[in-house]
Amino acid sequence: MLKIDINGQARALDIDDDTPVLWLVRDVLGLTGTKFGCGMGLCGACTVRVDGTAVRSCITPVSDVVGKRVTTIERLDRDRVGRALQRAWLDLEVVQCGYCQSGQLMQAAALLAGNPAPDDDAIDAAMSGNLCRCGTYPRIRAGIHAAARALADGKEG
Repeated sequence: MLKIDINGQARALDIDDDTPVLWLVRDVLGLTGTKFGCGMGLCGACTVRVDGTAVRSCITPVSDVVGKRVTTIERLDRDRVGRALQRAWLDLEVVQCGYCQSGQLMQAAALLAGNPAPDDDAIDAAMSGNLCRCGTYPRIRAGIHAAARALADGKEG
């Protein structure tokens, strides 16, 4: 039995320790907001946060998250950074097809948690591993800036 905290809930799971976190959250727990993209950690669609750090869940074995806090997109609205990002994404209509957006949001949340006022270069560097086939990169960057402003003004959404 592996003990893992998923979205604030401690769980004891009977699962192989080399199972990717992606399949744990999607197939075992039914949390389907985290998407399968490339399966090689290159596209970012599967991004979750582990102890606040953005990681690619398709290449992260569950053995790496034992005793740590795993946060998926389903829990993004539980903190002020997540709410600010979700509000900005809606206000600026960031999403086009939406497939990559849970990973984009999780990566952006990790960025803002560590850097509350990122400039364009910091945003581009942090988000460079998250691919968007629709090319909404300018709107993603604008959404991150808007969320940062809202957080600074105490209006996270």
